[in-house]
Amino acid sequence: MKKKHVALALAAAMAVTTVGGATVYASEEHGPSSEAAPAWENYDARIAEIRTETDLVKREALMHEAEDELMNTWAIIPLYYYNDVYMQKTDVENIYSNLFGFKYFGFAKTPDNTLSLQIASEPNKLDPALNSTVDGACLAILAFSGLYSYNADGELVPELADSYEMSEDGLTYTFTLKEGLKWSDGEELNAEDVVYSWNRLANPDTGADYAYLADIIARKDDDTLDIAGTGNTFTVKLKAPCAYFLDLCAFPAFYPVPQQSVEAAEGADENPGAWCVEAGFVTSGPMTCTEWKHNESMTYEKNPNYFRADEVSLEKVQFMLSSDDTAIWNAFEDGSLQFIDTIATDMMATAKEKEEYHNIPNLGTYYAGFNVNSDLFKGKTVQQAADMRKAMNLIIDRQYIVDTIAQADQEVANTFIPTGMADGNGGEFRVNDDAYTYPMEDVVGYFDPNAYEENLEEARKLLEGAGYKFDENGMLSADTPINMTYLTNDAEGNVKIGESIQQDFAALGINVTVETREWSVFLDERKQGKFDFCREGWLADYNDPINMLEMWETESGNNDMQFGR
Repeated sequence: MKKKHVALALAAAMAVTTVGGATVYASEEHGPSSEAAPAWENYDARIAEIRTETDLVKREALMHEAEDELMNTWAIIPLYYYNDVYMQKTDVENIYSNLFGFKYFGFAKTPDNTLSLQIASEPNKLDPALNSTVDGACLAILAFSGLYSYNADGELVPELADSYEMSEDGLTYTFTLKEGLKWSDGEELNAEDVVYSWNRLANPDTGADYAYLADIIARKDDDTLDIAGTGNTFTVKLKAPCAYFLDLCAFPAFYPVPQQSVEAAEGADENPGAWCVEAGFVTSGPMTCTEWKHNESMTYEKNPNYFRADEVSLEKVQFMLSSDDTAIWNAFEDGSLQFIDTIATDMMATAKEKEEYHNIPNLGTYYAGFNVNSDLFKGKTVQQAADMRKAMNLIIDRQYIVDTIAQADQEVANTFIPTGMADGNGGEFRVNDDAYTYPMEDVVGYFDPNAYEENLEEARKLLEGAGYKFDENGMLSADTPINMTYLTNDAEGNVKIGESIQQDFAALGINVTVETREWSVFLDERKQGKFDFCREGWLADYNDPINMLEMWETESGNNDMQFGR
């Protein structure tokens, strides 16, 4: 008999109901800003418990419970699991990526030792500690170095670190850094830079979205991590053993940054990232940024002080900063670009026939999300608001999105944590097994995305239970309308997905206005909760479910849905 783990604390704090055969946990309390938003203290407490739990079976159960609680808010609307598609000229070699969407351009080889490419439009932030985008991570990897990195086989390998030792209890790591490390300006890079940078990441004054990743590290006091460094020796003490700690050492948020440059920059008090908003900032990786024409292009040139400079054959990397899919495609076709990370929807079929087309797996989920504090749910209870969101989740035609818009052979999603993610206990998280089954019978996931007619009828019932009326044609009554905005960046594929959702919602008379923003503006508005419903996507930072769960803690900088706020 298969069993489903449900935490006693969760059961005690929540009313349990059944909707469409699935168990729904509706908090009896609500969030601080809206009576329709779920209370979030239990979720925060569960994430804290997961971080310190050493029993791997119990830890896996806690992570399933956390995903249950997250998904039962229906604020997270999974659409599909990511694949990564791009175009690369056949005479370009040694570009590689990993499951987390990081692309490594520094060791590429081209006939003339220059590389022209496109990965996104104007980057939002180049400070490794402040960045929270995949394109920003790719730029960080080109310009900076971490204690560890990934090689072309996706394996963790030492970078700035030469070696490390771990204590028997798994709580203390002592790294020995390579000798002779330098910043691009020729100054020494040592363990003290690592101490400064990790404490800076964890400091709330920095405003890093990823500050919560440092929560696994013990603290000396409220403001200082339990880390130390001098010369080429760097020591870290953890709160509990952490199987993915070396993955964090390879994650850009933990890359060392140059303290003198950071603190001397004009405007640093108001903007911690002010030191790298123009070309010429100090780096430590294969390249350094020598020219930045905002919203147009960036140029990177070889860093002679990089410790592996003799392995870097590229002299120059030039980025086209654009979200114009047609212009990007044309630039690749005429040879102006040798690599593009964006393929226009109407060119996807043509792209697939070309030798330059690449489709590789990623570990992540493309999804949409509701702001739980939106006025869209004003006057509703926590359960009614969740029912509204579930109804809208059920009527999205994901297969159409995958087949007609994305067109990259993605898998339709009905869980937030994607196919292929490890469970931290030797198996795969997204499965039904003796320890855990998803709430729907014979379906791995939280809903059946292929049962359109049944889903449409269930959606009407859910909305009726939330106080909405329907006319004889099964459309929302003019007496109880639903009007909302869908916020997305202006890339063609994302806009078309928004328009597809708009059409799906219209099947019940729900009115959606698709609003587009330039990339950096979109990121800021989304982070501030200036939306009803928005485009989202998350590529895992490391292969453990906690990475896709801890981002929803109340204080997380990646908590776009505003849980607990």
